[in-house]
Amino acid sequence: MDHLPPPIIGFFLFTTLLALMGFGKAVRGSKAAIVGSILWMGIQSIIALSGFYLVTKTLPPHLSLAIAPPLLVIAVLFSTARGRRFVDGMDLKWCVLLHLIRIFVELNLYWLFFYKQLPVQMTFEGGNLDILVGLSVPLIWWAFSKGHIGRRGLLVWNSICLLSVLNAFGRAMLSAPFRFQQFAFDQPTVAILYFPFILLAAFIVPAVVFCHLVVFRKLSVLIDQEG
Repeated sequence: MDHLPPPIIGFFLFTTLLALMGFGKAVRGSKAAIVGSILWMGIQSIIALSGFYLVTKTLPPHLSLAIAPPLLVIAVLFSTARGRRFVDGMDLKWCVLLHLIRIFVELNLYWLFFYKQLPVQMTFEGGNLDILVGLSVPLIWWAFSKGHIGRRGLLVWNSICLLSVLNAFGRAMLSAPFRFQQFAFDQPTVAILYFPFILLAAFIVPAVVFCHLVVFRKLSVLIDQEG
């Protein structure tokens, strides 16, 4: 990634810092969650700098080492009593406001597209409309906090937004130079194989998905209590 101008690297690192700060708010300052996230990002940065993720023709791809562990942690949190207590103690407001980070992520992706690090399909110009989720966050939280939309309305919004991030993730995986690549052969998604962009797959996306799932649990419990 030596050919990328420093501002792109800097902007992505700034985006990652914002994501970590928002996540820290969502977990109410949990030292274990914050320190664990920082250590995980450090480990992933070292692995990416070693060139490990540039080996793309294995099954599963090496990139699964960045994606699978956070998903396993999320599964453990939702499937154990201690984990559910942690989830139930998270801040609903910041689990929603965290999604503001998607504005910055999409701007990063668009910038990387111009440097041929990913295809147009990964940007809002090519049909990845995840930036609209980020832009909708202030309005949705204001409407919810003022009672203009209820818990079910927020639940619908949360569902749509989860589908949006899964769509973006699917586009990334199917356009990356893996053995199962389906499109963008002329300009595949390669940025996430390098530092610091590996942190998008290793931390930012899992944090976003996790907060979506937390919102589902919190709102479902509240709706059940309403009868």
